[in-house]
Amino acid sequence: MSGPNGDPDISADDGIIDDEDEFNDEEYSAISSMLDQINSCLDDIEEKNDALNGKLHELLESNRQARREFREQLHDDDQQEKPPHPPPPPTEDLKSRDSHNED
Repeated sequence: MSGPNGDPDISADDGIIDDEDEFNDEEYSAISSMLDQINSCLDDIEEKNDALNGKLHELLESNRQARREFREQLHDDDQQEKPPHPPPPPTEDLKSRDSHNED
């Protein structure tokens, strides 16, 4: 059976893993220091990710607002181009009015 990384399962009976291999305090300290550095880097990345995420939300909201304003402006322009009410049709024909006046 293979391990989590696809490595073959190695047992202590193979002689490769020796229980007598112990890390001294200096090696533990070095590993701890490296883990602290990795943790610090991950924290920095998380902070930058949060800041970018916030800026992205601000940009999206700004874009939505700009599109809203643009649509409103187009709607207002359309309203201004169309007359509010069509002119009323003439009630009398001018010729017929003139002919009535001649009588």
